[in-house]
Amino acid sequence: MSLDGYLEQLRREGDIVIVGASLAGLRAAETLRAEGFTGTLTMIGDEPHEPYDRPPLSKQVLLGRVPADHTALPRRRPVDARWRLGTAATGLDMAAKRVHLADGDSVDYDRLLITTGVRARPWFNEQEAALDGVFVLRTRDDAARLHHRLNARPHRVLVIGAGFTGSEIASACRERGLEVTVAERGPAPLVGALGGVVGAVAARMQREAGVDLRCGIMVTGLEGDSAGRLRRAHLSDGSAVDVEVAVVCLGATRNTEWLATSGLGAGPRGIACDAGCRAFDVRGIVTDDVFVAGDVARSPHPLFGYQFLSLEHWGNAVAQAETAAHNMVSASSDRRPHLWMPAFWSAQFGVNIKSVGVPPMGEEIMVTQGSLAEGRFTAVYGYQGRMIAAVTVDQAKWLDFYEKKIEQVAPFPPEFPTVDRRPEGMEPVPAGFPDPSLPSHGPTVTLSGHSPSDRRVSFTPARA
Repeated sequence: MSLDGYLEQLRREGDIVIVGASLAGLRAAETLRAEGFTGTLTMIGDEPHEPYDRPPLSKQVLLGRVPADHTALPRRRPVDARWRLGTAATGLDMAAKRVHLADGDSVDYDRLLITTGVRARPWFNEQEAALDGVFVLRTRDDAARLHHRLNARPHRVLVIGAGFTGSEIASACRERGLEVTVAERGPAPLVGALGGVVGAVAARMQREAGVDLRCGIMVTGLEGDSAGRLRRAHLSDGSAVDVEVAVVCLGATRNTEWLATSGLGAGPRGIACDAGCRAFDVRGIVTDDVFVAGDVARSPHPLFGYQFLSLEHWGNAVAQAETAAHNMVSASSDRRPHLWMPAFWSAQFGVNIKSVGVPPMGEEIMVTQGSLAEGRFTAVYGYQGRMIAAVTVDQAKWLDFYEKKIEQVAPFPPEFPTVDRRPEGMEPVPAGFPDPSLPSHGPTVTLSGHSPSDRRVSFTPARA
């Protein structure tokens, strides 16, 4: 056996630990076994449940169509793992190659994959957050509790934040016939993710569905009664709203605190890694035994100016986990980069919103099919003379076409005519994204710098 063959065999043995037993962790474990890993595999998760699917929580579960405990992810193959569920990782000793757990135990590894994802950002006031009737929505248990409370038919629900999750919750409430007030500090729903032009359409959609939408407004306080039950919300314009349920949708916090003294390049924006999913240490030196994937990862993408992208996308979690797992058991010459095209979708108020690329990078937007006024359209985002993203509202058939154009670095504005573009789409207009230095509830993509040293990476289109 050659030396390379011997080393490759070694990589298919030993102890691999995956911290984060959700979508990315499960798909990585399955890929490791599919690619011949025969060693010991340990899955560590802070929740007591085996991996489950999160997108249905704000949709089917809240509508009562699927019970929260029926959202388990399908298994593509047996993973033969040791499961350590309900116990969070509390520390990492890279020198000793050891993960410390909340129960006082520790687990040794030869290679480590971190897929700890994100958690919902809680209400800023702990006493108010503890009121009966104040919820967040991230976990299966969160969804079960909120669904139970909505079944009691509260007289009004307050949704704090009109990003994708907040908008989907508001949609579910209206579909159930509940009165809903949405408070959004930005000028429109989805403005952080898709900009003001599309946000204006989303605002009209919510109001037509009967949502009491209040933009440019912040909730300044939540008030309870003597029994500790939520009764009223105070707003920044001096008004108050009587509510029995408030759902806090202020974005997500990446689960990196347990790595604070580890020496990894981990912080509030995630864990920095190279295109092969290998984590960087605090000196900017890539490791070869610690990998990262999913929502918690920050990785460079050559198609988007080598920005380090943190993507809260279902598809990205799967693709990055598969890449990380492949690279963990492959020789250097057989490793591959993670170059997944960012994509996202949301179902709300009877429409499907889908996007590809990185809309928050867009400086301008141009409607290329359909009509904003009719609420059914395709729009393309431009950045420095090239297409950077596209969004469709009930017109997803065009998305593959524009994805290819983004991969090909096609010029913006588009140089081709379209068959059903209306006069409103003849010229580009400012996309209307908020100042990136200001907090926003909506983005599912975080841009956080680039590494010019990685310019040797080239982009290969995902499709022929």
